[in-house]
Amino acid sequence: QVQLVESGGGLVQAGGSLRLSCAASGRTFSSYVMGWFRQAPGKEREFVAAIMWSGGSIYYADSVKGRFTISRDNAKNTVYLQMNSLKPEDTAVYYCAANPLSGLSSVSSHRQFGSWGQGTQVTVSS
Repeated sequence: QVQLVESGGGLVQAGGSLRLSCAASGRTFSSYVMGWFRQAPGKEREFVAAIMWSGGSIYYADSVKGRFTISRDNAKNTVYLQMNSLKPEDTAVYYCAANPLSGLSSVSSHRQFGSWGQGTQVTVSS
């Protein structure tokens, strides 16, 4: 199990950009999957993007394709979410999650991730 800490959230105007970071500590493996999820008030937790530490596999929700980019720095045990062309509907608490690939049947299912950060608030004004 790893410990995760998100940072980089804040208030931004529609059309602007933010870069979120997720720093992982503890034992990590090249077979781990790192995911970003978000949750708006009154809504269920929603998949945003995921990346494998190795292998180059990346997954995005349809709602963020072409606007968000997920990346990682294996040496720093950090995953990033670059968010461009932000919309008011992107407003939510964003969470970083991690799980060994062998324990996942779907990277978009938040219920299958065992490690979570505390979340960071992203607010997009219109």
